[in-house]
Amino acid sequence: MDQIYLYLLGILLAYLAFFLGIVSPGPNILAIIGTSMSVGRQSGISLAMGVALGSLCWALLTAFGLSAILATYTSAMLGIKIAGGLFLLWLAFKSFRAAASHQDMTVRALSGGKRTPMGYFTRGYIIQMTNPKAVLAWIAIMSLGLGPQSPVWVAFVIVAGTALMSVIFHYLFAVAFSTPLLVSAYARARRWIQGFLGAFFTFAGIKLLLSRS
Repeated sequence: MDQIYLYLLGILLAYLAFFLGIVSPGPNILAIIGTSMSVGRQSGISLAMGVALGSLCWALLTAFGLSAILATYTSAMLGIKIAGGLFLLWLAFKSFRAAASHQDMTVRALSGGKRTPMGYFTRGYIIQMTNPKAVLAWIAIMSLGLGPQSPVWVAFVIVAGTALMSVIFHYLFAVAFSTPLLVSAYARARRWIQGFLGAFFTFAGIKLLLSRS
């Protein structure tokens, strides 16, 4: 039981970083909202589940890839933490810049015409898996929860928890934001959300850069 508390803070930080990444109005979320509004709720849900599956795949690849690297080269953790910390600080800069912007949030459906539910699911999966920033984001998330001596179960807990959060919150976005009223409320809160994201990513980035274990 004592071992759980040893890794609990890192796991919770990884969860929080993932959660804030989901609720930020990025391209994936805007595509889900736009599809739910203009095409239909079911299409938005299908797209959201495809994105969630892609997120799970990135989580598995990153978690167990890092675990394998650390099992062989424990000194690699310093470089991984530096890369993750710098990426988080870059996200903080982008979040603060977005918070200072007065530009309205724009949502729109995917281009290419209407698709079947499986077509939207596949499209969501492809969008997530071909996102070049996804691997950097997952390295940062996993770096918050994993250390050189972390057992395999820590990576499993992070992957399982973030997978559940991904399905729940992507689904909720597709369902709740299928109406213009909620989209308008979300847009009004955008700058506060981005400001909070900037503050957290700054904290997490500095924590990773100063961490040596």
